[in-house]
Amino acid sequence: MATKKNITSKNTTTPGDNENCCGNHDHGHDHGNATNGFKQYIPAIGSFILLMIGIALDYFNVVFFKGWVRIIWYSVAYIPVGFPVVKLGWNNILKGSFFTEFFLMSIATIGAFAIGEYPEGVAVMLFYAVGELFQDAAVSRAKGNIQALLDVRPKSAHVLRNGNYVTVAPETVLVGERLQVRVGEKIPLDGKLLSNRASLNTAAISGESKPASITKGEKVFEGSVNLDGVIEVETTKEFKDSSIARILDMVQNATARKSKTELFIRKFAKIYTPIVVFLAIGLTLLPFFFVEDYVFEDWLYRALIFLVVSCPCALVISIPLGYFGGLGAASRNGILFKGASFLDTMTKINTVAMDKTGTVTKGVFKIKDIVVSGGAKVEGSASYNKDFMDYLMAMESQSTHPIAKAILAYKQDEAGNYIATKVSEIAGKGLKGTVNGRNVLVGNKALMEAHGITIPEETRAIVETMVMVGIDDKFSGYVTIADELKDDAHRAIEEIKKAGISNIIMLSGDKDSITQEVAKELEINNAKGGLLPEEKLNEVENLKNIPGALVAFIGDGINDAPVLAASDVGIAMGGLGSDVAIETADIIIQTDQPSKVAQAIAIGKSTRKIVWQNIGLAFGVKAIVLFLGAIGIATMWEAVFADVGVAILAILNAVRLQHMKWD
Repeated sequence: MATKKNITSKNTTTPGDNENCCGNHDHGHDHGNATNGFKQYIPAIGSFILLMIGIALDYFNVVFFKGWVRIIWYSVAYIPVGFPVVKLGWNNILKGSFFTEFFLMSIATIGAFAIGEYPEGVAVMLFYAVGELFQDAAVSRAKGNIQALLDVRPKSAHVLRNGNYVTVAPETVLVGERLQVRVGEKIPLDGKLLSNRASLNTAAISGESKPASITKGEKVFEGSVNLDGVIEVETTKEFKDSSIARILDMVQNATARKSKTELFIRKFAKIYTPIVVFLAIGLTLLPFFFVEDYVFEDWLYRALIFLVVSCPCALVISIPLGYFGGLGAASRNGILFKGASFLDTMTKINTVAMDKTGTVTKGVFKIKDIVVSGGAKVEGSASYNKDFMDYLMAMESQSTHPIAKAILAYKQDEAGNYIATKVSEIAGKGLKGTVNGRNVLVGNKALMEAHGITIPEETRAIVETMVMVGIDDKFSGYVTIADELKDDAHRAIEEIKKAGISNIIMLSGDKDSITQEVAKELEINNAKGGLLPEEKLNEVENLKNIPGALVAFIGDGINDAPVLAASDVGIAMGGLGSDVAIETADIIIQTDQPSKVAQAIAIGKSTRKIVWQNIGLAFGVKAIVLFLGAIGIATMWEAVFADVGVAILAILNAVRLQHMKWD
């Protein structure tokens, strides 16, 4: 059976668009509206009614239903469903492509008419048409999530121009313009939030149902729905470069990258079909030399059954549909595969290497521990710990260093009236200044030692980034700054191991001591830190050189791009990940959740399982009916089931992917 074009988007393609099991074609059906959708059912309905009436007249042996009346009746029933197929078969012959499914179906049904088996001839084409309709419905359903992405693209934007907000098409908005988004509206372009806060529904982009709380300066994505209050956004990308445009492009292009199974089946069909035709000719003529009571019509009928059964439609349609269902199911769960081939490859991965920062950690530094020394107590203080942080935060307010930002993000119940003056930066060491009349040092161990301040021995064993504080030449305490683990980091490693992958390696550019600490917490036995991009690449190349190793690498930064490209499967964090990493990777995790890696493996395994179920079903049933047809037991009705019936069952099996859950 042939796959129809879907024209919901002029760029949208499906596996097998303009292709059938034996050649290229286009039925030209338009699924763009309900009226046209109903029209495609009319030929099959009309043919079915005429066929049922004809069979009833035959059964009751009605007197007038004989001879030419019977031939004309069944011919009229045949034309609505048979003529389009015969026409396509003839057009392909004119183009030099003889061995198409249309050729097989045409000679089988015309042959059935030639030997007087009119109902069977009509039935073959009718059920073929029904199979096509089933296929259309399945493909349309599989495309539902992509259509949903198209639907979430906003049709208008409120942009600030000449002091007023005007409504324009999103395509006309430039980078850097200011947008207003009202409650319930979709953000029309990617940008950054100008308002203090926003609550957004990002389900269409990330697959995450929980509303996202965004603060000023953070990224927002096209298609996210504003849930609370009027917000303002500054655009950072043009409409054509937005996150949804990128997702659509990835999903659409994914359908063009066939799996090895798909490619094999298509090549197999092109060889298999002409062989079937010559075997059918042999089945018709060769018995003349070996069978005493040879009857040409009987052996021709067997050959026609053989032709109908032999159509490889169930394989060539249901297999791409299975992979497309897997791609759709993955994207609904926030996982974008850039090709069906990676659905297959993910099922064979036995080694996972991963970056640390931004992959299993949030990539945002926060204060982990606050340790205050007794020698720095401020007399009359109500809160010993609070005073220490007031001194530290007063000094860090004069710095633009990322660590200073992490310290200033620390929330205190009350802000103290502490002001830093005469602050100077000591390169590579920290800050020196005065806070409320007291001399304060804030920085690393080298800064403390340079000013003769004794450091507690316990600090030497700390691997996290540490900021020490000295007040009036005495050690006052320290804070440790660490990158937090993502909420699902532990679950991610556990589920990857449950998927049968025991060889997990962490490769990070961060300090080796910190990398080892994070790996230990996640129960990853093999970890290396302090790696440059080329050293990460060498590590992955070494892993790939191990016999039988199939390596997936998970990363998010620009420095991960070479490794993502070199690995057998590159997996990028798509929410916070760099554009370079996202473009280079084979799989994108839209939600930035490392636990989705195990889910991607599960979806790949489910897809592969269904594909091979369909292959087994098609080959098994066809082999049985081919044998029964060759020895004269099976009729054209069994042949119809072996071809169209099996195709419909395979399609329904493939559709199951759209209802599965892998949570």
